[in-house]
Order: sequence, then structure tokens, then C-alpha cells
Amino acid sequence: MPTLTVPAKTDQLDTVIAFVNETLDRGNCPAEIRFRVELAVEEIFVNIASYAYFPGEGEAEISCALREDTGELELRFADWGKAFDPLARPEADTSREATLNREGGLGLFLVKKTMDRVRYVREDGRNVLTVTKGLRN
Repeated sequence: MPTLTVPAKTDQLDTVIAFVNETLDRGNCPAEIRFRVELAVEEIFVNIASYAYFPGEGEAEISCALREDTGELELRFADWGKAFDPLARPEADTSREATLNREGGLGLFLVKKTMDRVRYVREDGRNVLTVTKGLRN
């Protein structure tokens, strides 16, 4: 699976999205699905850059592959930051009042809604979040 390792800094987001888009281009990904994938990539990577190593610095490793047999894109985001299972958090309250007074959590809600599968493991001292999205309409 092709892998990109970058500093976990928000200024690397364009590099990460370009890396993922190379695979989406090979898979002839429809524009609507590409938008959803890019949204998920942005949410996940910005969270890693903002929180995984705070107040220090570290790296993020992004792996991306198109599964020819299923027509699915698999993305894996890994960091060596503080242990954090984003799936253990309660489901985001999307009511109008909660959204207006929100302190985070909506990004993961969007990832769960836009991707087909989202999975987290703590493995070898790393946080590993894997998301999968079908590219066929």
C-alpha cells in the first residue's frame, strides 16, 4: 500500500490530499465521492496535526490503496502521538443548540457519515484510523 509520511502540521494538508487524489484519479472516482473523501481526509489529518502531539511535534503516516476487487478506497492514518480512540467518544449531538455551542466532535461525525467504514486500533505505540469508501456509484 503506497504510504506518505509528513510532519503532522496543517500546512501539509495539500500534500496529503494530492497523495490521496493520485489514487482517486487512477480509480476514476466520481466527483461527489471525491468530495466526501477529501472532506474526511481533511478532518482526520487536521485532527492529527492539531492534537496528536500537542504541544510537541511529530509525524503522520498516510497509506492509500484502491482495492480493485471491491472498488473500495482504503485510507490508513497513523501517528505516534498520545493514545486516542476517536470512536470511543459519544456520537455528536447535531441539534441546533448543540451545534451552536459546540466544542468539537463534529469532524468525526462527518467522517463517519461520509465513509463506508471507520475503524481504530492502537498498534505498536501508534494510533491507526482506517477508513474505507466505495468508489462505484
